[in-house]
Amino acid sequence: MPTPPVPASAFHGAQTLGEVLATPALTGCRVLAGSDGLARTVTRLNIMEVPDIGPWVKPDEFLLTTAYPLRGRPDTLPSLVEDLDDAGLAGLGIKLGRYLDEVPADMLAVADRRGFPIVQLPDGVSFDEILNEVLTTLLNRQARQLARSERIHRAFLQLVLGGLGLPEIARDLADLLDGPAAIVDVDGVVLAAARLDELDLDVDVLPERFVVDLGARRAQVGDERGHQLGCTGVVISAGAREHGYVIGLRDGEPPPLDLVALENAATVAALELTKKAEVQAVEDKYRSDLMHDLLRRVEDRDDVLRRAAGFGWDLDRRVVVIVVRLDRPGEPVVPDEVTRRAPLVSMIRPAIVDRDPSAAVARFSHEVVIVTAAFEGEDGRGEARAFVRRLLDQATRAAGGTLSAGLSRPVTDVIDVAAAYDQASRALLIGRRIHGPGALAHFDDLGAYRVLSLVEDQTELRAFADEVLGDLAADTDGAADLRRTMQALLDCGGNVAEAARQLHFHYNTLRYRIEKLETMVGPFTTDARIRLDVQLALLVLDMRDGLVTP
Repeated sequence: MPTPPVPASAFHGAQTLGEVLATPALTGCRVLAGSDGLARTVTRLNIMEVPDIGPWVKPDEFLLTTAYPLRGRPDTLPSLVEDLDDAGLAGLGIKLGRYLDEVPADMLAVADRRGFPIVQLPDGVSFDEILNEVLTTLLNRQARQLARSERIHRAFLQLVLGGLGLPEIARDLADLLDGPAAIVDVDGVVLAAARLDELDLDVDVLPERFVVDLGARRAQVGDERGHQLGCTGVVISAGAREHGYVIGLRDGEPPPLDLVALENAATVAALELTKKAEVQAVEDKYRSDLMHDLLRRVEDRDDVLRRAAGFGWDLDRRVVVIVVRLDRPGEPVVPDEVTRRAPLVSMIRPAIVDRDPSAAVARFSHEVVIVTAAFEGEDGRGEARAFVRRLLDQATRAAGGTLSAGLSRPVTDVIDVAAAYDQASRALLIGRRIHGPGALAHFDDLGAYRVLSLVEDQTELRAFADEVLGDLAADTDGAADLRRTMQALLDCGGNVAEAARQLHFHYNTLRYRIEKLETMVGPFTTDARIRLDVQLALLVLDMRDGLVTP
């Protein structure tokens, strides 16, 4: 198992300066200035023997001095504090009396302003005693932390070797953190958790979803309840893709080894989720193969039903087909979205299976095909539209683009599923053509488009449009502009003033265009038969532009 990078602070046995000053060797010391900095980390000690100590110090050092290098240089002491603080030192310990009777006020003022501790060391203790005692404490702490880090690593290594899953990872992590822990996907849905009952929540039902903000180290329980919890989290990533987060639900700054535990848990969770994703990909391929067979001509009904049952699909009942497609799938997306985006089928399947566990859900190139139990309520079509709209709204938030959908009429025989798929696809494409991206259309809502889509000889339909519209049927910008003018006039019921307002034309400009259009197609503003032919021809061209091969 690859070992995640461990912060250096996890192993150097660091203590705060306040903890260092509490050791027996420093009993009786006094903080003269900079008490706001007592939480600074101390990883080592050093002794100041020369005035130009700058090149020899390192961050997180507690510097000890007898003030011998400082004698006779009071004007340089404020700048010395600034230099030591800029170098990241934890503080300065001074023995007074022999070379320096008291610390100058301007030096103390700078230390207070910067929160850089200046400590008066006890008179009766040697530097050797301080060094030995503090370094021994640091080394002992380092040994304990190394032992715990090894225990963390071994615990998660055993999980990998034992082939255990996310619940066991969450359980071991909670034990190591000694508090609640959870593994969630990128949308905050809880995949596994342990000891959540310890959360201080005024609710009876434990959360099923978190809104995680690692930048602010907060986790919000649910969208509706809005309870705020402190958390520390690590992203679960594998390659370029993010799978979710491992989070420890505890307020305050976490101990360094808690971060080690979280990082180890994230690594193991990434392995488990990657394995599941690979298995899911293979299963999705077989599901897609079966769905391809189902949407072609079914020659052996019993064989298809038997194979479908192997996936838990029940197709021997009254069903509808739903097609969901990502709008404009060829457009580039932001790289950050790619790393977070789950496959479209993964976003849709849970909601479908929650309503109908025996539904068939399969993925094609940029669409998901669903064969599910028909909606049998008094307003079955309305119920179907409402369900699919909720599905689209939920999936769109994570899809990185808008989704459109089409619904078929119910069918009662598996042999008719192919025809239902064709209806749903036509509904999607025509609905998107009429309403734009994010459209949702039922085949029975298509009106005249439905009738035209049932004409098998599409060549004959195009010939009809060419005959009625003539040059207006050309695939040119000029012809398209004139068709828009004609459509607006038809939509306004022949009201020239209203059409001119909608098109932002001058009234006389539109009158001129109408004369030009009537020379091309005939008097459509006064002849109802010609007007009907023109409307149907425009619908045919809309279908030509909207009905592309999926």
